[in-house]
Amino acid sequence: MPSVKHDLLAALAGALDTLSPGAGARAAFESPKVAAHGDFAVTAAMQLAKPLRQNPRQLGEALKQALEATEAFRRWTAAVELAGPGFLNIRLTPEAKQQTVREILAAGERYGDQPATGERVLVEFVSANPTGPLHVGHGRQAALGDAICNLLATQGAQVHREYYYNDAGVQIQTLTHSTQLRAKGFKPGDDCWPTDPENPASKAFYNGDYIQDIADDFLAKKTVKATDRETTASGDPDDAASIREFAVAYLRHEQDKDLQAFNLAFDEYYLESSLYTSGRVQRAVDRLVANGKTYEQDGALWLRSTDYGDDKDRVMRKQDGSYTYFVPDVAYHIAKWERGYRTVVNIQGTDHHGTIARVRAGLQASDVGIPQGYPDYVLHTMVRVVRGGQEVKISKRAGSYVTLRDLIEWTSTDAVRFFLLSRKPDTEYTFDIDLALAQNNDNPVYYVQYAHARICSVLAAWQEKHQGDEAALAGADLSALDTPAAQALMLLLAKYPEMLTAAAQDFAPHDVTFYLRELASAYHSYYDAERILVDDPAVRAARLALVAAVAQVLRNGLAVLGVSAPRKM
Repeated sequence: MPSVKHDLLAALAGALDTLSPGAGARAAFESPKVAAHGDFAVTAAMQLAKPLRQNPRQLGEALKQALEATEAFRRWTAAVELAGPGFLNIRLTPEAKQQTVREILAAGERYGDQPATGERVLVEFVSANPTGPLHVGHGRQAALGDAICNLLATQGAQVHREYYYNDAGVQIQTLTHSTQLRAKGFKPGDDCWPTDPENPASKAFYNGDYIQDIADDFLAKKTVKATDRETTASGDPDDAASIREFAVAYLRHEQDKDLQAFNLAFDEYYLESSLYTSGRVQRAVDRLVANGKTYEQDGALWLRSTDYGDDKDRVMRKQDGSYTYFVPDVAYHIAKWERGYRTVVNIQGTDHHGTIARVRAGLQASDVGIPQGYPDYVLHTMVRVVRGGQEVKISKRAGSYVTLRDLIEWTSTDAVRFFLLSRKPDTEYTFDIDLALAQNNDNPVYYVQYAHARICSVLAAWQEKHQGDEAALAGADLSALDTPAAQALMLLLAKYPEMLTAAAQDFAPHDVTFYLRELASAYHSYYDAERILVDDPAVRAARLALVAAVAQVLRNGLAVLGVSAPRKM
């Protein structure tokens, strides 16, 4: 039905233009507040009445007559009804809704996709520092990032997945010192442990068992290989440089395994250190200074970020000569712009909220042609994990938090992805392990996957009994799909492409989970209302075509989320 709706919208736009030149741009269908009133509603007459100084109901009647005169409305609508002060309620013919089934079976996995636009989009997500395993917050970010990339791809964009990480700085020093102490035989709780040799006031050491694993492999002179690096340990506990290089590579390798378990791959790993070695950071600072957007005060270099809406000016270079963390971020986003990415989406935790204003201020002050509001941000909250009604906070692997791999091992990749995508990113989420393992209708991913498997079971039974060819269903006579249950199911299937477009525009993969649950519910209701494998061959083929279309849309939607669509459960 997307093609039907396209034709009807074009006819509506033409009719509006005859009433008021240029009004066709407002052509839109709404969903009636009461389903019994029709399939589409048009409120354009009431919107045009005031500027045209006409009675809205009379204008509605004129629009009704103009629409009924068009070929599209004569072919695809059963009635156009004038209601209230000027509403138009449109009832589609059964044939119009049946077109949806034909379009789905013809398009297959491409149903809902838009033509390629040539737009290049960069989505940066996860971006965890190589100082420990990925935690469940990184898992939420991984699920969000991958699903948003898939959504954007359905709209014709060319999407680039990027992982940015800090391979230098205080955290890497802390990782190095923690590993070095373990390599020398010390452990958390020893007198020396809380004291950082280069910063006596610091107690920020990493205490998880994974640090001992790194130290043991370092002493054994092992070689580790990550996606972006490979190194062999010297085995010398006094060789801090080798420990640092080995520990970073070791943890990058561990993170790679986490991401592989999550069925996630990146197109590029971008190192913060490269921004310094390439001179990008210095060039960004020099540009800001040359543009008069900085000043010196108290031995530090400041950015006039209040000129761009920030609540206060920000320090760029501290008294010790080092740069604050947002400075390389500015250089990094200039690099994204120079690499040709005019749309950039950053997916980060809500703790990065304060970064947005200063990074955008730095980009505007750089005056390199970057528009306001660049880049886009999607911020997400952390995740609580509960089991048996009690919060789970500790992982043996990480020491103080639940890791992504823990969650996958306790449940499944499918459950983790679907659950972490089932709420808006900025809302608190509690991951219930018991619910994720439940094989009942309360488990949303099970409910959706079961609907798909149930359809596959029906199709398999038909193929076995009648030697049916699923591909032949595309040419079935669909006239038998005229019952209220079938009509409602087809109308919901027709909404899938629009839902994808809206979800992509809003960076809202949770909308896909809501839609899939609604579609699964509609299918279960249809299955209970009408037998599919009836004796009448024509009715049987029509109903099989309908449920095959439902299965296809379930598969397509689950694929956007990175979730499998099993044929058996």
